[in-house]
Amino acid sequence: MFTKPLRYYGRKSIALMCCCLFAALPCETLQAVRLKEGDTDMRFELSSTAFKPGTYIPRKYSGEGADVSPPLQWVQPPAGALSFSLICDDPDAPAGTWVHWVLFNIPAHALALPEGMPTEKELPDGSHQGINDFRKMGYGGPMPPRGSDHRYFFRLYALDIPLVLNPGAKKSDLLKAMENHILGQAELMGRYKR
Repeated sequence: MFTKPLRYYGRKSIALMCCCLFAALPCETLQAVRLKEGDTDMRFELSSTAFKPGTYIPRKYSGEGADVSPPLQWVQPPAGALSFSLICDDPDAPAGTWVHWVLFNIPAHALALPEGMPTEKELPDGSHQGINDFRKMGYGGPMPPRGSDHRYFFRLYALDIPLVLNPGAKKSDLLKAMENHILGQAELMGRYKR
């Protein structure tokens, strides 16, 4: 195709030839190039085996059911994370955002929380529980007014320090303690309707 040295063709001509080559590639090839460049597989993500993002949280994890915390797992936390914190809340509550779970100082090596986390102040792995808006320690499941469809956001924060914060802290205390220490955030949203 090229019979003369590249400098002969000039930059604009070479750019035009490259565009023509890309235009001739199948769509699947271009999609693969975009995925590599976007590093979509390298994102800090939070998920659950109990429900998919945006779908309904099973009754088992609600105040109408066993009221146990759902299993959560995460991938690709930011480098340098020394602890994790988790907040679960409902922004659709009639009286304003309702806090369902406050958990902090989750060890840096952790990549999951099992179903049915104990509701004690201090857990064996060193994690600490906070107070939810039911005025209880640990997780409190969805229990919206009948007929209303609410969203529940599980937000996991990767931090550059373990927090100096007493068990029983409120969401506001945790947010203040995390200021300027958040390396990354992953989010999972589930819904619940009675």
